Amino acid sequence: MSPVRVLSVVGARPQFVKAAVVSRALARRGLAEVIAHTGQHGDPGMSQVFFDELGIPDPAYHLGIAGGGHGAMTGRMLQALEPVLERARPDVVLVYGDTNSTLAGALAAAKLGIPVAHVEAGLRSFDRRMPEEVNRVVADHVASLLLCPTRRAVANLAAEGLTQGVHHVGDVMLDAALRAAAEAERRSSVLDRLGLAPGTYAVATVHRAENTDDPAALARAMGWLAARAAERPAVMPLHPRLRDALARWPVDLGRLRVVEPLGHLDMTRLVRCAAAVYTDSGGLQKEAYFHRVPCVTLRATTEWAETVEAGWNRLWTEPESAGPRREIDDFGDGDAGGAIADLLARATGAVAA
Repeated sequence: MSPVRVLSVVGARPQFVKAAVVSRALARRGLAEVIAHTGQHGDPGMSQVFFDELGIPDPAYHLGIAGGGHGAMTGRMLQALEPVLERARPDVVLVYGDTNSTLAGALAAAKLGIPVAHVEAGLRSFDRRMPEEVNRVVADHVASLLLCPTRRAVANLAAEGLTQGVHHVGDVMLDAALRAAAEAERRSSVLDRLGLAPGTYAVATVHRAENTDDPAALARAMGWLAARAAERPAVMPLHPRLRDALARWPVDLGRLRVVEPLGHLDMTRLVRCAAAVYTDSGGLQKEAYFHRVPCVTLRATTEWAETVEAGWNRLWTEPESAGPRREIDDFGDGDAGGAIADLLARATGAVAA
């Protein structure tokens, strides 16, 4: 059996999309990869559909860990990942984004002396109340390869004294968006199934703890969305965390149209044809920009300040901007996956540095 060059830790829906991009690039370079799926998002509609649609290799390890508080979940992941890493002994552990799976993968590898590569390094909302902010900061500070989507991310790391192993590679989600747009045009029937016409509706998603872990915050977010849905049809794919919150604290959703979670191609088509996006998701803020759809972020801060400054996004706590929208040149040319694979090949000794 070939030596394991890269062990990728994934667990949440956004990570599957990013992993699909990088896994394809690693395979093109003949770099051996195995995937460990923590199970953080284990529902078929939040997990398996992405592996099927995007052609991601089946996980070599599926840990089945989901639910519970942040500490309990992360602790169980750490405990389960350690023997996986000891058995596989990869040259590098690759983690994505800012979830509990990210943190567990980075810490487990660092404690075993295995180099860590972090995709989406350097993002900062500067709000340590967000669990995601803590996860991304810790992952960056134990990583050896910091793979940044923007120049601002590089600057954020420099401000924290992190300058070694830092690379501006572009955003793998741009790679994914470009590929998915054409595929979704051919294969997705979501608009027909939902009876929607392009440009006539909004897409809403809510899942962050700040909007779902408190009844007053939940009521505020749902009330805001219900008001928007009274002005224009709004479709909301239901995230499991929001589903659980609504079960605990039922609120009036007004005319907001709730649907089951969607696969990547259906979600791409839905967003690409929308008139607006309302979300607390970091990834969806960018995807809205990639498809040139205006976005409102249901948070007081964002790690994607570029989209706000360029006029494509605004925080719901801020007034609507009247300024002109402009293009953003920071996300790369659509081959961030290739740049990441090249760096991993050099870091693992697969090619000469």
